Amino acid sequence: MSGHDRPQSLRERKKVRTRLAIRREAFRLFAKQGYANTTVEQIAEAADVSPRTFYRYFGVKERLLISDDKISPIVEAFIAAPKELPIVPAYRHAVGTVFDGLTQEERDDFVAGEQMMYAIPEARGLVYTEYVRLIDLIADALTDRPDGPTDEMERRVVAGAIVGVLIAASHNNPFPEDVLLRSLEILGRRLT
Repeated sequence: MSGHDRPQSLRERKKVRTRLAIRREAFRLFAKQGYANTTVEQIAEAADVSPRTFYRYFGVKERLLISDDKISPIVEAFIAAPKELPIVPAYRHAVGTVFDGLTQEERDDFVAGEQMMYAIPEARGLVYTEYVRLIDLIADALTDRPDGPTDEMERRVVAGAIVGVLIAASHNNPFPEDVLLRSLEILGRRLT
């Protein structure tokens, strides 16, 4: 059973609710007064948490724009995917598994965060950083796949191709689940 499949404890559920509440209030304030004009203190007050709690959850204001980490569960599901699946179908399986496990509130939060991230110029560097992080994680995860390349450069190229599909499917499309799954299917067909 992966970490994503395990039932959450009360503490974990409270953390998720607090994180979602902070993001929801931040997005509301960003829409009302603009990203640059919204302070961490205002966000914390609106979410009924202390600034210290805000920083514990996000570290910096810019981290609000990155959706609650979907990368780690997808990579975990990729590693745990059936070993008989080739690399790209295994990654497609992982994306479907994680997206299927989201609640409606988590989906709404994901869409809101993605829309903000693409709309706010200050977030462009974050998007790039997250894509590079994902390439690194997929390349590392490929060492656990029986059909994963043994050469580090080959692993990075395969990981880069997968992330390239994600970029193409996600641009100005805040919840590209269907497009992403279809795009990964195309990549899988073309790579065989």
